[in-house]
Amino acid sequence: MRWHWRQQARPIEPRPMASIRAMELETAKEILAEVFHARPGEVEEMIKSRLEERSRPEEREVRLWPATFCLGE
Repeated sequence: MRWHWRQQARPIEPRPMASIRAMELETAKEILAEVFHARPGEVEEMIKSRLEERSRPEEREVRLWPATFCLGE
């Protein structure tokens, strides 16, 4: 009996960082689609709009801590 898988075995090569990042992005898209019950095209739009928001610093509102803070009355 011959073991065909042994003939095809080869050393595992490390994946380039770009493909790992692509896999992470695809995984994130799948998670977003599941959480928001969105289609892939809608997820793409969500990501694009978020990137556009982050690229316009003049429109980004400054979020500072309030000058006073009260826990209750």
